[in-house]
Amino acid sequence: MNDERKRYAVGIDLGTTNSVVSYVDLQQVDGEKVAVDVLDIPQLTSPGVIGDKQQLPSFLYQAHEAELAESDLVLPWTSHPDAIVGELARQLGSKTPIRLVASAKSWLCHSGVDCRAPILPVQAPEEVKRISPLQASLYYLQHLRDAWNARYPEAPLNEQSVTLTVPASFDPAARDLTVEAARAAGLGNAILLEEPQSALYSWIQASGGQWREQVKVGDIILVVDVGGGTTDLSLIAVTEEDGNLILHRVAIGDHILLGGDNMDLALAYVLRMKLEAQGRRLEPWQIQALTHGCRDAKEALLSDPTQAEIAVVVPSRGSQLIGGTLRTELTREEVDAALVEGFFPQIDVSERPLAQARTGLTTIGLPYAKDARITCHLAAFLSRQLNATDELQGFNVPEQARFIHPTAVLLNGGVFKAEGLSRRLMDVLNGWLAGDQAPVARLLEGADLDLAVARGAAYYGHVREGKGVRIRGGTAASYYVGVESAMPAVPGFPPPLQALCIAPFGMEEGTEAELPPYEFGLVVGEPVRFRFFASTVRREDHVGARLDYWSEGELDELDEIEVTLPVEQHKAGEVVPVQLAAAVTEVGTLQLEAVARQGEERWKIEFDVRGKAGPEAPTREDGDAIPRQPGDSEELPPQQQAACPAQIEDIARAVDDASEAS
Repeated sequence: MNDERKRYAVGIDLGTTNSVVSYVDLQQVDGEKVAVDVLDIPQLTSPGVIGDKQQLPSFLYQAHEAELAESDLVLPWTSHPDAIVGELARQLGSKTPIRLVASAKSWLCHSGVDCRAPILPVQAPEEVKRISPLQASLYYLQHLRDAWNARYPEAPLNEQSVTLTVPASFDPAARDLTVEAARAAGLGNAILLEEPQSALYSWIQASGGQWREQVKVGDIILVVDVGGGTTDLSLIAVTEEDGNLILHRVAIGDHILLGGDNMDLALAYVLRMKLEAQGRRLEPWQIQALTHGCRDAKEALLSDPTQAEIAVVVPSRGSQLIGGTLRTELTREEVDAALVEGFFPQIDVSERPLAQARTGLTTIGLPYAKDARITCHLAAFLSRQLNATDELQGFNVPEQARFIHPTAVLLNGGVFKAEGLSRRLMDVLNGWLAGDQAPVARLLEGADLDLAVARGAAYYGHVREGKGVRIRGGTAASYYVGVESAMPAVPGFPPPLQALCIAPFGMEEGTEAELPPYEFGLVVGEPVRFRFFASTVRREDHVGARLDYWSEGELDELDEIEVTLPVEQHKAGEVVPVQLAAAVTEVGTLQLEAVARQGEERWKIEFDVRGKAGPEAPTREDGDAIPRQPGDSEELPPQQQAACPAQIEDIARAVDDASEAS
């Protein structure tokens, strides 16, 4: 990048429902008072009409060839756009949802599909062209890039400092896919930032340097980010160093597919029951359209407290329905009742999310959370992170504590515009704290619920220039690779598996860790599988730690990676002695390398090969590989998988003794 032309720090929130671009003019910074602007994004608001909006709806519409004229799609920078995205896509999709691509961001973290395969829209008929989640993300980024370049042609986006936000719970594969989309859009300079951290950066920036008056040493800030498709939970501890306040991200939650999309569907079911009570039965495609209508109505009600209700019209087929027969209203009372009690109920902190039994057959779709109670997921997160601050000085967890005690809360996401939701969340949390005889938590004021993530990402670009306060984070989990033990075959038992720590919790970006001189055998020239694990609770494990056993819930298995490593100077199938090295790149992705013991050969094992099947993988009739689904292999529970060699030997001796005795 030409630093002379790097005038702006640009933050991009590539959201599930809306995308936003924000920026800081690095030449106009005055101490801690940093002005952050939001880019007005030109987009089609109706056929042939251009409008500027601060948000680009993250929707893509696959129009019928006769549906729109070429003149309807002209943008300020091109007369032949590659895709229909933004407000027009959202409007057309609400009427014909089978042609609408939505939630591409959530699909990037779906381990059961190939994110490069054309799978969206999922339920579309054959005549509708499908695209991949990765391609959809690329189209959104290209539109944002072109909008920026049209506004600032003298400072092209690819030459600026660009920060792209991702959920804190995104796994390494999803992070790599996001970076890949950015590079395909020409933004090879983009780095990643977790969305809850970005929301906190925005709060710091908006305070104009007064944030230190709202937090103090010993505070634990809970960030609750409920977006369009996910609920993201993070804990940030406030410490002190040389008289200055320091922020540490100490914990993140699981990847929970639960957010505004679920709420829109819940409201659609409320209106469906209202219509059915009037004798109107809706078809499945109308339910989809009703859901999009409820999204628009919900956002309108939340953004304007003076409105009591919003009309929702359901598309219909047939002349007998013309005349507004499928028209209803969504009221503020219905929104409050459905969202407050459905998603933020009063529960005890000991409750856990329900795990519903799965049916044998299911439609292909996103792995949504089975329990819609956000307060229940919050209770599980806080309880699991009881000891998250053990390594920090000045944080003492009371012996009777059932969960970690936040002292401050920062909310993010448009759903919290509904005062009833934020009030209920704080009431529930403070009820738990009172039960543990802990002080109540305070709500941090001044958050920008819609634009905070993009604004915080732009401010972070300013911080990376060495100015302002930086949140210390590093990797959000400890990462491990599975190492299979060489043991004689035992019927009914898989070989013992060890988990080798390749990146400890908090490993900083741009650092590399040399593992201890363990020697492993790496198979080259034929398909092999790598198993990876992550833990958000094991913070004490160091690089090279080998786990023979772990308790249930300590390690979560990530996506299995199947890859054929290049032969280089060896024969196909040869086992090459190697040592391992891990690195967290500057952009925030994790890399694992195998280094030959002899010679200078290095094999990079990338997480972005998730979903690519090897030559021996099963295929569909069209020849495309079928992605391996979770649960395809017959595996034992983690506790049995992790049996160490010593335990196996003890079992073997016991079997020998029993045989001799008989």
